[in-house]
Formats: sequence, C-alpha cells, structure tokens
Amino acid sequence: MSGLLLIGGGGHCKAAIDVIEAAGFVIAGVLERAGIGVSEVLGYPVLGDDHALPALGAQGHAALVTIGQIKSAAPRIRAFNAAQAAGAQMPCIASPRAHVSRYATVGEGTIVMHGAVVNADARLGRNVIVNSLALIE
Repeated sequence: MSGLLLIGGGGHCKAAIDVIEAAGFVIAGVLERAGIGVSEVLGYPVLGDDHALPALGAQGHAALVTIGQIKSAAPRIRAFNAAQAAGAQMPCIASPRAHVSRYATVGEGTIVMHGAVVNADARLGRNVIVNSLALIE
C-alpha cells in the first residue's frame, strides 16, 4: 500500500485523520468534489476529485471514505463503490483508543473512532462509521 486516500474532505475527514494517524497509517492525500476550492485538509494535499480514483488506485493506494453521513448514506456508498471499482484496498481502521473485540466482525472500509467499543459477536458491515464513544453490542 502506497498510502491511504481519503475520499471527502469535510468535518468527518478531519476527525478521521486524527484516528488514522493514531492508528499508524500513512495518508497520501484527500479527494474532494470539484469546485470546492480546498487545496489541503489538516496539511494533507487535495489530490483531485473522484475522477482521479482510477489512476491513484492503480498506483497502489488504499482508500477510506471520509464523507460523513448526515442526511443519506448514498454519497458514502457511491464513493465506496467507486474506490472498489478502481481497485483500491479498503482497510478497516480502529483507533488505538477504541476497543474492538477479537470476536467481533468488522467489514472493510470501516472506521472505529476514539473511545468506541465493539463487543464480542458484534457484526459490522462494510463502509461503517462507529463514531466516538459509541457502544456496539
């Protein structure tokens, strides 16, 4: 893996960066919608928009959807599917300040934020956000 691409550069991306850094992943940069006018997010460069995914995926980058979910999951689902179609690996990332039971199942592209607990026999799907201090049993 050459580095992690973050898809979406808003508020959830900023919270995710803190978790990703703490978990020891290397962030390559951020992909953001065209026309947003943002060149960096917390010091990480904006490398382009969704159209850059195929080329960046071909370079061996993994990806994580860092679009939050406020009104609908549709943008997160579209971004996840586009990253998979581009051949990007979709790692599961858990904060070192979270607890994920070894008996839990966590799907690819999921992020477990600081202070969250995922207990034994819990089953999380793909592309899930387990927010800060959440309890999943």
